[in-house]
Amino acid sequence: QVQLVESGGGLVQPEGSLRLSCTASGINLEDYAIAWFRQAPGKEREGISCISYNSGMPHYGGLYYADSVKGRFAMYRNTAENTVYLQMSSLRPEDTANYYCAADQTYYCSGDVNPKTYEFDSWGQGTQVTVSS
Repeated sequence: QVQLVESGGGLVQPEGSLRLSCTASGINLEDYAIAWFRQAPGKEREGISCISYNSGMPHYGGLYYADSVKGRFAMYRNTAENTVYLQMSSLRPEDTANYYCAADQTYYCSGDVNPKTYEFDSWGQGTQVTVSS
């Protein structure tokens, strides 16, 4: 059974930083594309970053960041802990949202394609990020 657990959210001041974690069980992250989505109150869930870790596949290493987070957010992983991180810097009030990680074995992350919620099979429960002074 696939389980994704996010953590690391909280309250941070504008221009501050947070690191979100997504720890997987039941799957090997090496075989999946992993994405971070966020959903603000009254808005649709949007994909903000994605990395294809699907080892052995032609699209291994595909990477996407939404324009709204490019240059401020970065994804990376700890293979030994089967965990993917989202390092968020220079946070803004408009980054306030519930953040979710998602995994899919066949999705291909691409620099010019915004990941959609229906393209990912497995989801975490979310972690709240609030940027406010």
